[in-house]
Amino acid sequence: MLKVQPLKRFGQNYIRDKNTILKIIDEFKPQQDDNVLEIGPGTGALTSVLSDRLEKFSAVEIDKRVVDALREIFPKVEFICGDFLKLNLDSFDSSGKKLRIIGNIPYNITSPILFKLIEERSLVKDAMFMIQFEVAKRITAQQRTKDYGILSVLLNYFAETKLSFKISPNVFFPVPKVYSAIIHLFFNKETDDGVEDKIFIKVVKAAFGNRRKTLKNSLGNSIYKEIKIENSEFDLTRRAEELSIPEFVELTKIIQSRMNTEF
Repeated sequence: MLKVQPLKRFGQNYIRDKNTILKIIDEFKPQQDDNVLEIGPGTGALTSVLSDRLEKFSAVEIDKRVVDALREIFPKVEFICGDFLKLNLDSFDSSGKKLRIIGNIPYNITSPILFKLIEERSLVKDAMFMIQFEVAKRITAQQRTKDYGILSVLLNYFAETKLSFKISPNVFFPVPKVYSAIIHLFFNKETDDGVEDKIFIKVVKAAFGNRRKTLKNSLGNSIYKEIKIENSEFDLTRRAEELSIPEFVELTKIIQSRMNTEF
């Protein structure tokens, strides 16, 4: 692995423990001809093991300091120096094979990365990330729990989610103040044809906008405040955390239909 000083502005915490690295790759189960994209190879910890198990793959790294050295150490890997959030995933098409994405991602941009994957999920088979443990709990939370929220609903509507295992801060340099976890997302779900993705996302965000309030109040304080849904059969006296994913779908359909007739 490269020796380089982590930069705070990139949210860099380099993983050092070989056993943890192997455990992550074993969970990912890369096949030799998979179409893989690694986000943030950093010092090459995951890259090294992936390069032993794949014919070729791509990696995107925002830190210009390490890209040239990584290219020299791993000649069969295509390194892109840039920001994953600005990448067009279409460019990674490989003989019709969907992307498999893996990475130790900066915790401060976890949500933008996840929303990008939702938007471009037709191109992605699965994605496995090391993220903050508290965020992983929110992603996999069940209805009517304190961790159940926007990420729980959206990611479990658009994907199958799995919290694979927890990771100690002691395997990183510098040592972070939080525990981490491996989260595995499988983009194999069929979504409801009667629901527009963007509206569904906005409805879920609006419903959780005032978490302690009823749906009536939360929606009344949102971009949907002009939509009259009180006369529907949907129970707006509940809070967002009480709704199942199918109920969020139902709510979105009601709002969609009223938008079409009222605007």
